[in-house]
Amino acid sequence: MSQWDGKSKGTVLGYKIFVFLIQKAGVKAAYGLLYFVASYYFLFLKKSNRAISYYFKERLQYSNFKTKKMVFKSYYTFGQTIIDKISISAGMRNKFTYEFDGIEVLKKLLAEKKGGVLISAHVGNFEIAEHFLGDIDVDFQINLVTTDLEHSAIKNYLESVTQKPTVKFIIIKDDLSHIFEINAALANNELVCFTGDRYFEGTKSISEEILGKEANFPAGPFLIASRLKVPVVFVYVMKEPNLHYHLYAREATVKHRDEKALLKEYIKSVESILQKYPLQWFNYFDFWNDLKS
Repeated sequence: MSQWDGKSKGTVLGYKIFVFLIQKAGVKAAYGLLYFVASYYFLFLKKSNRAISYYFKERLQYSNFKTKKMVFKSYYTFGQTIIDKISISAGMRNKFTYEFDGIEVLKKLLAEKKGGVLISAHVGNFEIAEHFLGDIDVDFQINLVTTDLEHSAIKNYLESVTQKPTVKFIIIKDDLSHIFEINAALANNELVCFTGDRYFEGTKSISEEILGKEANFPAGPFLIASRLKVPVVFVYVMKEPNLHYHLYAREATVKHRDEKALLKEYIKSVESILQKYPLQWFNYFDFWNDLKS
């Protein structure tokens, strides 16, 4: 099955080196070191190379040469988003600029006082959204529904050098107690955010076509969002040149208890983002379950 194990690559030492560069020489200097890291990934991470190459070559129909170039640039861009997240979380928010596209959708959602479901994807850099939304005087609380599988040593180190996030985390549990936490957050007019493009072995999935090929998606976000009778918004925070970010918010049309229709609308939304930002699809695994071992 196409699935994600919940853990990213990297070591604590690697993160410490980048944090040192960011603090002493700035964000652009840290970007410079990324060329070496991206080259290592490009040369030696064969499994993720195959997966991301398939995306560029088979799904986006790029040539062999362009595919190789885009694989390297993909690693480099992903590294930039990590550096940006660390920099902004460490208090360097003023080094970046941003713009909103559809922020009135989020303001309307919060004004209705029913809470709301945000569905994002592993594109761009959604984890920095809280740092931008706070600047427009929107009184909100984001709850990020996630598995707690990230490398604990890296997570502990980053928490020691960055500001404490205002985002609250709702951890998916086997006993389904996270459902009660989600309902409580919505009842308190809070936002609950899911990512809709990765599922884990043993969880329910829905199959649907994306970029011309069938793939599996986690059923949970779409089942929950289509049953709770609250507004649903697709959100993405996309990296652009010159330390600039662009936040997109699009309200979804939700038919009660029709998770399949919501998934199809979500896929259409993700595809439109990938058309603008093909490098910022950060699913480095066999998403379409189409690669031979």
